[in-house]
Amino acid sequence: MKKLLFFILIPFLFSSCETIDDNAVPKNLQINDFVWKGMNLYYLWQSDVPDLADDRFENQSQLNTFLESYSSSTDLFNHLRIATSVDRFSVIFSDYTVLEGVLSGTTLNNGMDYALRYKTGSTTYVFGWVRYVLPNSDASNKGVERGAIFYAINGIPLTVDNYRTLLNTESYTINLADYGGGNIIPNGQSVSLTKTNLSENPILVNSLINQGTHKIGYLMYNGFYPSYDSQLNTTFGQLKSQNITDLVLDLRYNSGGSVTSATRLASMITGQFNGQLFAKEQWNLKAQAYFEETNPSTLNNNFSNTIGSNSINSLNLTKVYILTSKSSASASELVINCLKPYINVIQIGDVTTGKNVGSITLYDSPTFSKTNVNPNHKYAMQPIVLKIVDKNGFGEYTSGIAPTFSFVENLGNLSVLGNENELLLNAAINQIINSGKKIPQNPAIIQRDFMDAKAMNPLQTEMYVEVK
Repeated sequence: MKKLLFFILIPFLFSSCETIDDNAVPKNLQINDFVWKGMNLYYLWQSDVPDLADDRFENQSQLNTFLESYSSSTDLFNHLRIATSVDRFSVIFSDYTVLEGVLSGTTLNNGMDYALRYKTGSTTYVFGWVRYVLPNSDASNKGVERGAIFYAINGIPLTVDNYRTLLNTESYTINLADYGGGNIIPNGQSVSLTKTNLSENPILVNSLINQGTHKIGYLMYNGFYPSYDSQLNTTFGQLKSQNITDLVLDLRYNSGGSVTSATRLASMITGQFNGQLFAKEQWNLKAQAYFEETNPSTLNNNFSNTIGSNSINSLNLTKVYILTSKSSASASELVINCLKPYINVIQIGDVTTGKNVGSITLYDSPTFSKTNVNPNHKYAMQPIVLKIVDKNGFGEYTSGIAPTFSFVENLGNLSVLGNENELLLNAAINQIINSGKKIPQNPAIIQRDFMDAKAMNPLQTEMYVEVK
């Protein structure tokens, strides 16, 4: 797997502005200085932001004067970003330990993963529905289940203006309702929930479904977290030992994560393409030129047959069924897009988010890695630094990837995830066994989620490459 060449790349890319001297940075400007230099070096749209131009400042003194005009490092960071219509995903954190936790699947969480929809006929009032519940969480211990509907928090009805404030608190009470014909009917029940630091195992469901001559493996995978790659490989080993003939990969609630994990997952699904190009990275102009001149292979993410010293358990499939929703984003879309040139990808569900760009974590250190990080603060950035395309150079899906068979989850007919009668899984099974049954039809008026728990925190929809 490729490595990011921080120690080599930095001096090369700063050669055009050698008069900028890090030693002349006042302590009160250190954070802002880190923000500007990190964005100048790595930001994907660096050449489109005038204040990030390599010749914008002749020396550190001029840069300091510019930085002094921003009392908030977050304001500076946002100023240096291109329009949010183009860059919806770059973020800055005042505490990198929080950032690191989110990227590894550890968050302040009560275990209730939910989505939000508008109430029928309203553009103001919204309601939440529980998509799944994490095991051994507060929500799990208190009996919250998939399909539960909540219309208010602490007795306050949810609206487009207050849902973030109400749901971002550490403790709250969800006021429950019944779902009837599209209407939300309060039922007088409630559950009090408290968030704790919780690590989410992205392998939520792993099961085998026997249908005649077909042995169908079903895997719900909810996040590309590298620390679970070995466990994912073990799961594929189990599927392989069961001699599955088909795989249904459920990514409907997977908002992304590590490119390395995505490449490994693709290698587990296949196996016959070891060493071939899976995905190619495209950086900003100066970083791209450097990589292409010194080490072009650094831009490649290739299929692999190992994770460290362990062999990857590959299924050698030529077809895969992938379930998606509007929440399927970044690394999930990467898997779909970059597998298509190699095998038949049958996508069932809704159109995906449309995130074809990735980020890296930048720390305030001489190399922007965590080595020798500045002890005076804990700021870190997660800016968008690259676009990822398939082996043929295609990566234009900012409007999302359209499914082969379109279907939006119906809140009036939700089943247990992994149950063969659950609508999306059942649709995939019927395609596999060629039952002749049609994919369920969407109603004339489609009710879609407009927000979900992971999208509430931009970092949970990131696709990123690791600093090694």
